[in-house]
Amino acid sequence: MAGSRFEAPALTPEQLARLKELGRLCRGDILKMTELATCGHPGGSMSSIDFYLVVWALANVDPRKPQDPDRDRILVSHGHTSPGVYATLGRLGFFPIDEAVAHFRQSGSIFEGHVERSIPGCEWSSGNLGQGLSAAAGMAMAARLTGRNYHVFAMMSDGEHAKGQVAEARRFARKYNLSNLTVLLDLNYLQISGKTTDIMPVNYRETILADGWRVLEVDGHDYQAIYQAVREAVHDQANPVAILCRTVMGKGVPAIENKEKWHGAALPKDMFEDALRVLGVENDLERYAALRKAGPGMRSTISLAHEPVPIDLGTPRTYTAPIDNRSAWGNALGDLAKLNGAKVPMACVDCDLLPSVRTGDFQKALPNNFLQVGVQEHNAATISGALSVSGVLTYFSDFGVFGFDETYNQHRLNDINETNLKLVCTHCGLDVGEDGKTHQCLDYVGAMRNLYGFKIVVPADGNQTDRVVRYISREPGNFAVAMGRSKLPIVTNAKGEPFYAGDYSFEYGKADVIAEGRDAVVIAMGTMVPYCQKAVAELNAAGLSVGLMAMSCPTAPDLEAIRAAARTGAIVTCEDHHVWTGLGASVAEALALSGIACRLEMLGVRRYASSGTPDDLYAEQGIDPASVVAAVQKLVNA
Repeated sequence: MAGSRFEAPALTPEQLARLKELGRLCRGDILKMTELATCGHPGGSMSSIDFYLVVWALANVDPRKPQDPDRDRILVSHGHTSPGVYATLGRLGFFPIDEAVAHFRQSGSIFEGHVERSIPGCEWSSGNLGQGLSAAAGMAMAARLTGRNYHVFAMMSDGEHAKGQVAEARRFARKYNLSNLTVLLDLNYLQISGKTTDIMPVNYRETILADGWRVLEVDGHDYQAIYQAVREAVHDQANPVAILCRTVMGKGVPAIENKEKWHGAALPKDMFEDALRVLGVENDLERYAALRKAGPGMRSTISLAHEPVPIDLGTPRTYTAPIDNRSAWGNALGDLAKLNGAKVPMACVDCDLLPSVRTGDFQKALPNNFLQVGVQEHNAATISGALSVSGVLTYFSDFGVFGFDETYNQHRLNDINETNLKLVCTHCGLDVGEDGKTHQCLDYVGAMRNLYGFKIVVPADGNQTDRVVRYISREPGNFAVAMGRSKLPIVTNAKGEPFYAGDYSFEYGKADVIAEGRDAVVIAMGTMVPYCQKAVAELNAAGLSVGLMAMSCPTAPDLEAIRAAARTGAIVTCEDHHVWTGLGASVAEALALSGIACRLEMLGVRRYASSGTPDDLYAEQGIDPASVVAAVQKLVNA
């Protein structure tokens, strides 16, 4: 049983003696790491170290099996206390302690300045304060959805509780009764600039109680008291519990205790040497300096790779009448939920937008797997990422301005954590229509292309959307799928039949040649493909030979297809997106880097637009069919 190591009513004298000795040694390790690196965060590491030791030493975790699926999950939200984390894990046998001390913050080392998932024993890369509790809540929910009986511990700082996302995560945990979640909060009342009460006061106990959690308070340096509180929390089947650990920054070395200066600075040599004498720890820094000089040390033994999901993709739908891509997405998602809900752990995370993002069929099929987070986009994004690394096929659906833009930092951390998230956003581009500027997500490609691990897909119509959704559900890795709001005509082939049907199979990075042309080629993305098909038909009817290519993967441009289009001598790109950061930019870059000479005209959004119908806004921005016709004629006649 998860948490069974907290069954005993109290720590034995032998356990207490061991923890006390480990605390002494770990404090020495912390000081040596930061001294050798000449930087780091010793103060908070030394205030958190005692509850780190209790939890990691007694939770259901095994250094020999750090990726056991039934292990307890221990996350550190205040990732700057990495010296304390590495000292704890090293002394408990997750890796040789010498490796962490010698190579802390060294270029090429796995022991980075903030904790990373690649470290055995670490569950989440952190450092962006305020996100750790959301990740912990996601993992606690994953235990329920996967049927596993593990407990989740979130280690947190006091300063980060000024952030709103922390409260969002608490409310989610209370709503879903995540009693398998325990927070240990380091209350040393200091942060970088001074006292927390001066910088941004937070009534910790009162605010946590107000969100429906149970609160316990202990001396954060009393091993027995910490154990008793954790034991009580683990056995509380009704509530998530927060343990407020009253601590002292720099605890163990009087010269640096209760001084914010040592939050993030290594000690001068004389103070360092005195501190080791106070702790009774050997000063063997020269030995560690020699190890550091020899190279960056051990490699990670942790695999962060994801396997393809063994999911039944079912039979793709084929639409013949106009349909909005968001409805095609919702229909496909509902199909997958009905086919696989009993055998594949799945979750769909929603921010009070179910009717608009069309996830209702999933909710009907799997009501317990539909996670209604409310207007908490930051929390939702991090929860989704954590679910996705915990054995749950996870979809997060939102409007583009919220799911891409507002949550960019959360997705950046998801990217760093190499999550397995399926992010699907609707209402992108000017196609949001009358909602106006605040809701015009015009940078969905531009934003997400900055994240190294996200694959971006912008489907052209309902049929391609259906097949994209099924594809990303099986494929490992992070995907960002963007679509508009309006109903779109079905893209057709030369025979007038649906192009994305029959034998068509989506392949990431492959462009689709809808029509061949000798005089020019229009390359379009997403919503613009049906509009450009109309423009190309008009151009061809006027006697030109103009091709149409749909490029649904703008950050993985199909070079051979672009090369073929360039042979006509004229390419026009068209997108419902910021003109300089989306499809056109990718095509221009591909041409330039490949040394291909071709006349190029880039049509896209050049400023925020007003409220209005999509057709009116497209005409205003010069991306409507008439503008495409004019751009092609200008290039061909140049």
